[in-house]
Amino acid sequence: MKVYVGMSGGVDSSVTAAVLKQQGYDVTGVYMKNWSQDLPGFVCPWKEDYQDAKRVAVQLGIDFKMYDFETEYRQKVVDYMVAEYQAGRTPNPDIMCNQEVKFKLFLEAAVEDGADMIATGHYARIKDGQLFAGLDKNKDQSYFLYRVTEAALRKSLMPIGELEKPAVRALATKLGLATADKKDSQGICFVGKVGIKEFLLHELGPQPHGPIIDQTGMTIGEHDGAIFYTIGQRHGLDVGGGLPYYVVRKDIKANTIYVTTNLDDVALWSKELSLQELRWINDAPAEGTEYQARLRYRGPLVACTIDGDKLILQDEQRGLAAGQSAVIYDNERVVGGGILA
Repeated sequence: MKVYVGMSGGVDSSVTAAVLKQQGYDVTGVYMKNWSQDLPGFVCPWKEDYQDAKRVAVQLGIDFKMYDFETEYRQKVVDYMVAEYQAGRTPNPDIMCNQEVKFKLFLEAAVEDGADMIATGHYARIKDGQLFAGLDKNKDQSYFLYRVTEAALRKSLMPIGELEKPAVRALATKLGLATADKKDSQGICFVGKVGIKEFLLHELGPQPHGPIIDQTGMTIGEHDGAIFYTIGQRHGLDVGGGLPYYVVRKDIKANTIYVTTNLDDVALWSKELSLQELRWINDAPAEGTEYQARLRYRGPLVACTIDGDKLILQDEQRGLAAGQSAVIYDNERVVGGGILA
């Protein structure tokens, strides 16, 4: 069985390749070159990551190649993300990267190249075309994978979803892998080490300033571009003194931000949500049946029911923003989800 492993130069994908080789697969390592652009004050480490992935491939005695997806990644992930922020929403580029790049472009290219399957270093589990949360609850990445199709899952492996992170590190050390002590990367290249605001400034340039208006209708300050703020945000408002302010609404056209000091403000809380771009991995959820929803990565699971494109939560949740993903679980299994309208 020929498996192409997406090797990012990190410890998780290195161990993925090692485990699959131990299990008797014919393994080829593939580095996906998605982003190589340096940004002000930040050098993109793609060359270093590529070399680390290659070193591990040499150690394991497996074939290694590079796929260049930079053009497609720019169109499908980066341009999407920027457009969403410009529209006043809060997107998740990691979810789009999995949907469009790792489990579509990479899968298609690998199969065309002769692979039977692909594999990634995600902390999630695949069983019979179904997606389940990873065993390590601290590292579980199933939230980011809810838009991957059943057909793609049937051609994918995620072996470290059955392991906890300390065990992955220990295995890398035991095998003497070059990446055993390498720190985990923080998200995609340009978000994490580079703040989202800095990235948007680089892409779009300075934005027009506008008013910050509180719950009494008073202008209490000035913001440096409504697109940089998200619902529920508390920090970075620069309106000093007294109680903290929370962003409750943005008017992109009027370039105005509305805030409140009242944590009980109805504008901050949601119980019934409209979802768009619904994706169900296997079958659509049964209406009236109780499921659990995760509304942000590492967020708590909230009991819910589905009614068409409506998500009804058992308990109100604070600071939910349009563009974020609601992922629906049936205990450990990922049913699918949608994007908050």
